[in-house]
Amino acid sequence: MTDEFEAARLQREIQQYLGLTPEQLRFEFREVEGLTRLDLITVNPRHHQNFLFRYETGRDEVECLQKMLDYVKRFRDTESSYTLQWRSRGDRELQTSYFRAHNVYEALDKLYFGRDLNAITVFSVVLNPSS
Repeated sequence: MTDEFEAARLQREIQQYLGLTPEQLRFEFREVEGLTRLDLITVNPRHHQNFLFRYETGRDEVECLQKMLDYVKRFRDTESSYTLQWRSRGDRELQTSYFRAHNVYEALDKLYFGRDLNAITVFSVVLNPSS
């Protein structure tokens, strides 16, 4: 039972550190090759699209969450900021999303996570100046 409480505590801490509401963050766990994988998904409150924030693997949920918390505390110092402009197929409105990633490919992977590559058209990817 203590693992459940620890997992819940870590989830709250990650959410608070990111400054997001519970509705804007999903913790999805699954087994991959004998390990636990956590996909941390953000939900945009404006257009309700889901994006991969980051994934971590570990022995169990608590280890994954601890790794995610460690990452969340330092990612702004280690990754670049990207602005992506895109549109869903059949939608007229251009959307703008922001991602932290090591490179353009990782930013695009986060945008396309869980989607058919033909479901979105990307119009621009911009590396934002670092502050």
